[in-house]
Amino acid sequence: MPGRLQGQGTLALDRRVPLMVQSALHAILVSAIVLGLFYYWFGVANRYVVFLYGHLGASPFDPWTATRYWMASLVASGTVAVLYTVANWFAGRIAGVRYRRYVPPPWWRVWGFSAPLLTIGVLLITTQVNSPVLPLPLAIACVVAMLVGLALALLPARLAAQRPEAVGWLAVAGLGLVPSLLLLRAMELVPIGRVPAEIGYGVGLGSTAAGTLFLCGVTYLHAARSGSTTWRGLHLAASGLIWSYLLAPLAHHLLLTPPGYRYISTASNFFASSPAVQALSFLVLALQARGAEWLHRRVLEARRTNKEVQK
Repeated sequence: MPGRLQGQGTLALDRRVPLMVQSALHAILVSAIVLGLFYYWFGVANRYVVFLYGHLGASPFDPWTATRYWMASLVASGTVAVLYTVANWFAGRIAGVRYRRYVPPPWWRVWGFSAPLLTIGVLLITTQVNSPVLPLPLAIACVVAMLVGLALALLPARLAAQRPEAVGWLAVAGLGLVPSLLLLRAMELVPIGRVPAEIGYGVGLGSTAAGTLFLCGVTYLHAARSGSTTWRGLHLAASGLIWSYLLAPLAHHLLLTPPGYRYISTASNFFASSPAVQALSFLVLALQARGAEWLHRRVLEARRTNKEVQK
């Protein structure tokens, strides 16, 4: 019956279309976007532009250029995050107009169907198409980055279809986590003499502190408005990761490069060179997200207590 929900919670527009088939169809569309971008970047476009061969003496397999290949996976994942989330948001709104409820397949089902398609497709494109082809370790790095990025990219879609306001709040809150991931690493420039200590530590620590205050403010406002829905630290952390490692590389590719020179950034623009500093960024992210979850819960508990006292 149209509009009736199946046991798994997906919209049964047709009972003959099971959840597995719906998930597979979503995966095919997502995989088509990713593989289309990869085929264009590696097989059609000018690699001297996309990957900046020859720029400042760069060669196809120097350490800087090598990171551009797997960063392409994050740019493609960012594209999926935007298109897939918006598409599901529209589907949810259209279903609402028709007094129906649209629930996309769970992200992990779509990811599970997409993973083998993308693994095979990315390996074939990067190791067989155009010249020079990537060595297997670099091709595998592209696949790994793609699978991790895709998992993040698919996360917001279901919430966007069912609770778009919640996605908006999480997206705004996630902006407060961006400094800990993208700017805290400025501290690693101090020991090597790239920037003075007051600038490196000031930018790294100051921006992270400002982001934390922003996150606390958004968390308090949401808790004061929602009244019942508790935020989860994992959702907040995912929002920060999506902003920093999917949407920021996509924005750089589309908006911060010359119109005729849409190149893929190196990883150094988004990730720390030192594993210890990168680990510190992730640790701070986890603490911020967990702290925001705690603050959100405490504000909700305080509101409930006040209401009970007033009664």
